[in-house]
Amino acid sequence: MKRSIRDLVNIEGKKILLRADFNLPMNKVGRFTDTTRLVNELPTIRFLVERGAKVIICSHLGRPKGFDFRLSLWPISLMLMKYFPGKVQFAHKVVGDEVKLQVDSLSNGSILLLENVRFYKEETENDPNFAKQLASLADIYVNDAFGVAHRKHASTYGVARLLPNAIGFLVENEINIITNALENPKSPFVAIFGGAKVEDKIDAILNILKTADSVLIGGAMAYSFMMARGQTIGRSFSSMESVKTAEEILNQAQAAGKKLLLPVDHVAYDYADKKQRTFVTETLSGEMVGSDIGPKTIKMFEKEIDEAKQVIWNGPLGKYEDDKFKKGTFEIAKAIGHSNAYSIVGGGDSVSAVKQARCLNLINHVSTGGGATLKLLEGAELPGIEVIQEKYI
Repeated sequence: MKRSIRDLVNIEGKKILLRADFNLPMNKVGRFTDTTRLVNELPTIRFLVERGAKVIICSHLGRPKGFDFRLSLWPISLMLMKYFPGKVQFAHKVVGDEVKLQVDSLSNGSILLLENVRFYKEETENDPNFAKQLASLADIYVNDAFGVAHRKHASTYGVARLLPNAIGFLVENEINIITNALENPKSPFVAIFGGAKVEDKIDAILNILKTADSVLIGGAMAYSFMMARGQTIGRSFSSMESVKTAEEILNQAQAAGKKLLLPVDHVAYDYADKKQRTFVTETLSGEMVGSDIGPKTIKMFEKEIDEAKQVIWNGPLGKYEDDKFKKGTFEIAKAIGHSNAYSIVGGGDSVSAVKQARCLNLINHVSTGGGATLKLLEGAELPGIEVIQEKYI
C-alpha cells in the first residue's frame, strides 16, 4: 500500500511539490470545455493548505513544443484563485532562481502554480538534472496526477526518486476503485471495449477475461474480430496485424469459457456515396463501411448490461463524434448509467460520450486517466505510482 498524504505528519511550513493534472480539454478558440480534473484535485490541495503547507503545484497542458502562450497555465491560476482567494500565486517558469525566490516568499497555507512543465523538453525526457532542479524547490513530493501516472517523466517519476513522497486523494481513489473492481468483481461482471486499435487494448482484454463473465466488443476494433471469425467487413477499418491480435483474444476467450460478443448488425454507409447516407445491415460487404453498432446489437448489449452487477467500459462503440453514428455509443452510455450495476468508465472518448449522453452523474466512477486506466486494466504497474514509498517505510 502506497503512502498517502493523510500519512504525512507535521507538514505545517513544509514545501510540498504537488504534481496535479490540469490538462483540461479545450475548444478550437482556446477555451476550457470541462473543469472536472481541476475540481477533482481540490480535496488534495485543500487538505495541504488547511494544514499549513506551502503548496507548489506542477502540471502540464496539451503537448507543446517549447513555449506556447495558448497552453500557459496562467488561466488555471485564475480558476484556483476562486477556490483559494488570496492564497494563489503564479510562476512564469518552472525552475530557476526566479521560481526559487517565489517559493521562498510563500507563507504557510499558500499556493504557487508553476508554468506548464511541458514547455521544457527535459520533462518528457525524464532529464535527471531537470528533475533535480524541480526537487530542489520542495521538501516533500506528492503525485496526484493519475492521468499521467503511466508516464516516466521528470515530474511524475524523476522527482519522486529524490524526495520523500506520497500519493494524493485522487490517485489513491483511482487505484483503489479500479484495482478492487478487477480483483474482487461483482458478478456478473461485464466489460465493454471499443475504439480503433485492438493492439492498444489486447493486454487489458486478456487480463479482464480472467475475471469478467462477458466481454462486449464494438467500435472499429470489432471489424478485426469479425475478420478473425471469417466474416466480411466491406471497406471497414482493419489491418492484418489487428486481425491476428483479435484471433489470439478469441482463442483465449474460448479456452477460458468466457462469452465474447461482437456486433450482429451495423450502421453503415457506401464508400462511393459522397453524402454518406446511412443504412442498417447485418452483413458488411463490397463498399460498405461500418461506423456504428446497429439496433439489434444495442439491444443485445443492453441485455448483458441489465443483468450485470458490475460494468467497466473503455472506448466508444462507433464514430460517435459524427451525429449519424453516435446512437450506439450514446445508448450504451445510457444503459450503463440507468442500470443497477456498479459502473466504471475510463478513457477520454468514453467519458466524453457519457457527458454528451447526459448521464455522467449516473456513473459510479469516471476515471480521470485514459492511458493510466488502460494500464491498470492490463494489471500493469504505473511508473508514477510504483516509485512512491510504501505506507510503512
